[in-house]
Amino acid sequence: MRFLVDLHTHTVASDHAYSTIMDYFNYAADIGVQMFACTDHGPAVADAPHKWHFKNLRVIPRIVNGVAMLRGAETNIMPSGGLDLEDSILAGLDIVLAGFHPNYMPTTKEEHTRLMLDVIASGKVDVIAHPGNPNYPLDLEAVLTAAKEHQVAIEINSSSSVNTRMGSHANCVKVATLAKKIGNIIALGTDAHFVTYMANFEESLKVIAEAGMGYDQIINTSPAKVLDFLESRGHAPIKELRAFFTPYS
Repeated sequence: MRFLVDLHTHTVASDHAYSTIMDYFNYAADIGVQMFACTDHGPAVADAPHKWHFKNLRVIPRIVNGVAMLRGAETNIMPSGGLDLEDSILAGLDIVLAGFHPNYMPTTKEEHTRLMLDVIASGKVDVIAHPGNPNYPLDLEAVLTAAKEHQVAIEINSSSSVNTRMGSHANCVKVATLAKKIGNIIALGTDAHFVTYMANFEESLKVIAEAGMGYDQIINTSPAKVLDFLESRGHAPIKELRAFFTPYS
C-alpha cells in the first residue's frame, strides 16, 4: 500500500456516517492501514456529536489491533469567524481539520478567503479540508501561500466529486497544481463515512496525476511522517506512537 495513513474519517458519532471507531480499527488492520485520524464533524453542523465527544476521545487506546488512531475533529469555519470548538477542546486533540460546511451559507469569494486566511493564521488548524469545494470559491493563491507560510497542510479529498461536493474535480486539480508550485504540505483524506471507503485514494490519485505532483509533498506515506508534521505544528509528541512506529516505517 502506497499510503499508510488516512487523515479524514467519520464515525456514527456524526449521524450521516455509518461505521464505528472499532470498525475502522478492524478494517485498517485487515487492509494494511497503519494509522487513521478520527475526525467527526464539529458541533455547528446539524447532526454532529456533542462537543464532549471530542474531549472524551482520550478514553480510546492509542493503538488497537496494531493500528494507531489520531484523536481529531473536522471543525467548521464559522460565518462570524473562527471555529466551532473552543480552544480548550482543540488543545486536547492530535489533529484539527477545518473547512466550510452547510452551517455557513456561501457568500462571496472575498469573504470565504478572508475567513480561511484568519483560520490559517490562528495556529489552531493543521489541515484545510476540501479547499476545492466549488460552493465556496477561494483566492487559491492567497490561501495556499498563507498555508505554506504557517505550515498548514492542504487536503486532497478523495470523496470530492465522488460522494459529495459534486463538480469539485477541476478545482481540486487547480489546488494541487498550485500546491505543487508553492510547495505546500499535502494531506490525503478519504472523508470516509463508511468503513470500506477508508484508504480509497483513487480520486485523490487522479488529481495528483493530473497536477503532475510527486509524492514527496504528501505526508500520508508513513505514520512517522505524519507525526513529524504534527510536531512541527507545535503538537506535543505522542510518546506511545513514537515508540510504536520506527521513522518512515
